[in-house]
Amino acid sequence: MIDAAVEAHGPIEILINNAGVISDSLLMRMKDDQFEHTMGVNMYGTYYCTHKVITGMIKGRWGRIVNVSSVVGMRGNIGQSNYSASKAAVLGFTQSIAKEVATRGITVNVVAPGYITTATSADISDKQRDTVMTWIPQGRFGEPDEVAPTIVFLTTDEAQYITGDIIRVDGGMAI
Repeated sequence: MIDAAVEAHGPIEILINNAGVISDSLLMRMKDDQFEHTMGVNMYGTYYCTHKVITGMIKGRWGRIVNVSSVVGMRGNIGQSNYSASKAAVLGFTQSIAKEVATRGITVNVVAPGYITTATSADISDKQRDTVMTWIPQGRFGEPDEVAPTIVFLTTDEAQYITGDIIRVDGGMAI
């Protein structure tokens, strides 16, 4: 995928790692493959894509990487130990890479959404939704178009002095 893009368009200067899966289960019921698949998509996918483009960014002395994590990676959640661990790993990975490449004109940041209206959140039961709403000071789920501008901003020259940061878009959930 990345090789084809580079061949067609040249070196990748902006990378948004936004893949994510959820496979909820209490730890005592979780299957190994649930944990491995969640880590594979959420963390290893971020690693593989970043690893594939970082050399070109270093050579070009410019790049923007935005990794989409989750506030659950910062605070955990019942039944989401695999998801929380994978998104927490993205946080540590981001900060380490940001330190490695900061002198090369490359920024690496995280956007950590809270509960956003998506196909995944549509599966939440009414009881769960009511509970979650008590965690969000704004009292509602966010919308994808409320997350996207933050991601876009982090790819601009105006954000050149922001690196290794975690920006929450969560309606106040993490406060």
